[in-house]
Amino acid sequence: MDPVIIVGAGPVGLALALALARQDVPSIVLDEGAGVCSEGPRSVVLTHDSTAFLARLGYQRAASDAASWDAFTIWRRRTEVLRMPLDGITHLPQHRLHRGLRDAVTATPLIQLSPLTRLVELEQDKDGVSARTVNSQTNAVTWWRGSHLVGCDGARSTVRKLLKVRFPGRPAVDRHAVATVRVDLPFAGEARLHREPPWRGDREASARPLPDGLWRLDWRLPPGRPAATAPVDPHATWPGIVTGDTLLARVKSTLTGWCGELPPYELLAAADHTAQQRLAARFRVGRCFLAGDAAHLHGALGMQNLADGLRDADNLSWRLALAWHLHSGSTLLDGYETERRGAVGARLRAVDQAMPLLRPLRGWQQTRRSLLTGSFRKHAPLLADGQLGTGRFGGAPAYPEAPSGIPGRVPPQRGGRGTSLTEQLPPTAPGVLAPDLPVITTDGSTDRLHARLGAGFLLLLVAPGTTVWSSQHWLSAGLMPRLTTLAAALPIPTEVLVTDQYPAADPHTVLLIRPDGHLVGSTHGAEPEALQALAQHARGGPAPIASP
Repeated sequence: MDPVIIVGAGPVGLALALALARQDVPSIVLDEGAGVCSEGPRSVVLTHDSTAFLARLGYQRAASDAASWDAFTIWRRRTEVLRMPLDGITHLPQHRLHRGLRDAVTATPLIQLSPLTRLVELEQDKDGVSARTVNSQTNAVTWWRGSHLVGCDGARSTVRKLLKVRFPGRPAVDRHAVATVRVDLPFAGEARLHREPPWRGDREASARPLPDGLWRLDWRLPPGRPAATAPVDPHATWPGIVTGDTLLARVKSTLTGWCGELPPYELLAAADHTAQQRLAARFRVGRCFLAGDAAHLHGALGMQNLADGLRDADNLSWRLALAWHLHSGSTLLDGYETERRGAVGARLRAVDQAMPLLRPLRGWQQTRRSLLTGSFRKHAPLLADGQLGTGRFGGAPAYPEAPSGIPGRVPPQRGGRGTSLTEQLPPTAPGVLAPDLPVITTDGSTDRLHARLGAGFLLLLVAPGTTVWSSQHWLSAGLMPRLTTLAAALPIPTEVLVTDQYPAADPHTVLLIRPDGHLVGSTHGAEPEALQALAQHARGGPAPIASP
């Protein structure tokens, strides 16, 4: 078959190409740029699932690329309102992530990277997609042929426009001035959000540590007003870098407020950023798909849009791999839109519901009432969810089953404040993200569950005592021989793993896990008919009938 065409060589497009290559699917990445990863104030917060996804793609992160946060705190005026100890949250400049992914792509033979290539036309038929491009330097025209095409070409996506997919939403939800500063702050290793700080002029300021002694500083700007910075420098190496006396005054007052006096600092980059809330009307049109910023935008309250873009790539890659290798039906590919569009839509609704609670109150009486009732302290964890990529604003979603049997139709999220759907469901519920557990492979070696994802499905047997007894004894006894035989007969590529225990699962439970880590379902013991039904469902077939 023809390779998959990926339009856009940003982090999402490169991650998708690497995820496809891990499943032996070739791809062509059309890059409108020259392949230069320009530095700037944009940064990325990575949680455990995003970090594990990037690691298994071959992304080699240097120790100096990211900063790990020890804690996240929220302050109001001179009072600390919330302190959250952290473990597993990393923060790095986006250009370093981009460079690391590009290095991994360059080292992968199954990926062809074409720079200076601008998409101008695409055509679909029942067998594939044809794309016409123009070289930005020579104006040479090239036709590319692919089995499928994925638009990862950003908020102004050419693919989305050629497909005539609407992109409704709100163009200006939050507006921020952003700066990268080299400075020593008195709360090293701690990310801080400061609401109504004691110095005048700012409603909200935040500081997030980066590697090499750098900090990303953000200030929320009043809505509907010009940015608190000078016009864009046309000679800047990164689009959006700004300078100006207003920005310098803001940097100085903020650093003085936190340090007591103005410390030595170096301003490296700055920009003003407008956060939008948009959701494409379709994520799939025939053999063409949208992912990342081309499909959704949600940067309000500090939300991490790139994290959801990486989840798009993880979700779509295994579906395209099955369609490419096994010629699976259209329902399997439809599941990408129902799952990912549903999950992002739930996030956008959660932000719309929470926004009135998290806006700074105006007027002396409202402020006094807020202090008396403690409403800000009550809702402060929601602000942390946006900044950290946790809870309803950023945590790993779940894709529960619908009565119709179509996988991934996500209902409106309900439940406690600040919780994600994965956190509300039991660990053995279909659609939840499986926890990262220690596992043993059929050759007796040990590994982590999330490190085995991405190359195929996993059949996980819960067998207490496997960490105590020698693997050479139990690998050829009990359920293992039968389970290995059943896995080889399934209509999907499957690897058998064993774990000593799984949350809320009884001994001898067998769980089928998708390549993106979400649970398809479980059976008790090695039941051929039940496992075949789960495998067919994973390929896009009807949902298996649950036992009473």
